[in-house]
Parts: sequence; C-alpha cells; structure tokens
Amino acid sequence: MLYWALVFFVIAIVAAALGFGGIAGAAVSIAQVIFYIALILLVVSLVMGLMRGGPRGVP
Repeated sequence: MLYWALVFFVIAIVAAALGFGGIAGAAVSIAQVIFYIALILLVVSLVMGLMRGGPRGVP
C-alpha cells in the first residue's frame, strides 16, 4: 500500500513540473490518504503483536 502512495507522489511531482495543478493536487491527496491508511495499519499490527506477546517460536 505504501508503494501506491509513492507512485501517486511521483505522479504528482511530474504533473506539477508540467504545470497540471489539478492533477498534481489530486495525486497528492490520493497518496496522502493511502499513506495514512498504511500508517494506521502498521500501528494496529504493532499493537496486536505486542498484545499477543511478541513473535512466537522464538526461544
């Protein structure tokens, strides 16, 4: 998911360089939403891992 955020960021940079403000703004918005979703999923995953007691199978 973070990959798509980076893809939309690159599209926004290219569009901004070419002067397409509306397209660049839309791509940045999409990238920002995807980045925050990935960040929330990371935090939830870390919290669930800590609640479970860390990695299993490690002596």
